[in-house]
Amino acid sequence: MKAIKIKKVIIEPLNLDLGEPFRIAIGTKYNIENVLITVVLENGIEGYGEAAPLEPINGENQATALATLKSCVEFIKGKNVTDYRAISATLRGVFHAQVTARCAIEMALIDAYAKVLGIPLYEFFGGAGNKAETDYTIDIVPPEIAKKNAAKLAKAGYTVLKTKVGKKLTDDIDRLLAIKEGAPLCGITIDANQGYSPCEAVHFIEEMGKSGIRPILFEQPVSRFDLQGMRFVKDHTSIPIAADESVFTSADAINVVRTGCADYINIKLMKSGIIEAMDIAAIARSANIKLMVGCMLESKLALGCAVHIVAGMGCFSHVDLDPHIEPEKEPFTGGPLYEAPLYTLSPDLPGIGCRKK
Repeated sequence: MKAIKIKKVIIEPLNLDLGEPFRIAIGTKYNIENVLITVVLENGIEGYGEAAPLEPINGENQATALATLKSCVEFIKGKNVTDYRAISATLRGVFHAQVTARCAIEMALIDAYAKVLGIPLYEFFGGAGNKAETDYTIDIVPPEIAKKNAAKLAKAGYTVLKTKVGKKLTDDIDRLLAIKEGAPLCGITIDANQGYSPCEAVHFIEEMGKSGIRPILFEQPVSRFDLQGMRFVKDHTSIPIAADESVFTSADAINVVRTGCADYINIKLMKSGIIEAMDIAAIARSANIKLMVGCMLESKLALGCAVHIVAGMGCFSHVDLDPHIEPEKEPFTGGPLYEAPLYTLSPDLPGIGCRKK
């Protein structure tokens, strides 16, 4: 292929309103404060990438992502878009901790490259399929609201619901019972976001059992650094355990395999970047650890990229890519068609398929 160089790089804030506060065990977000990068090739093709920092998770915020991306502009300009892996490797060596910024660059380059090839991103990542079904997260809310939301989501077609736990055991149990009552036919996954000690997590599992609750997945019950504690939880329950914040890199994935502390690894593009996510997936699959995919607080662009990867690779057992932005507030058109709970990707839209409004 003839070399197609990057002519221009544009960095800009991407600020969006959340309809409701987004609460997890280690923090609350009221607005989306992301960063958009646009790479323009010599042939006029544009590729888009999004950085979605979430400070309690990855230690980045909009200001740090903006600063990192702006410092990369001159390095990226003039490079061949087909050299996206070499560009990514160099940036990782310099900006190891700024993963969301690096992810945005990888996303923009791969989006542009797929457009050069004239193929949708799911074909770029293997073409296993063009659909993905997601769960939907019920926030940390009072039981009566959780029950109402669960019933509404079940009626909309969702078969799996997720909720955050790890704040207060009795409140968590009450909310889970309410979700079960509101949507009795839906599976339930729980995410502690590192909120428990190992003994507290096992106690929580026991209390759920007494209440007749059996989640289909328990995500990151303990501190990301306590792999032995996670192994303790895994050894004391038959509920599958997922490592989320414990896995940012392929080296982290190898440590999960070595300690045998999880049944699933949750890949999030904003934890690892796209290239590293592929390595993590390969390690998990080789060790018979199942894969799930999650998200931070992304717009349709970054969510769409994750959907393409899920559909294209075809190896994810659990998908947690529920949108957080009302369609009319989205800054992009196109991309995956979302009719709850299913994403469908068009073979006629190259790249991620998103266009700026």
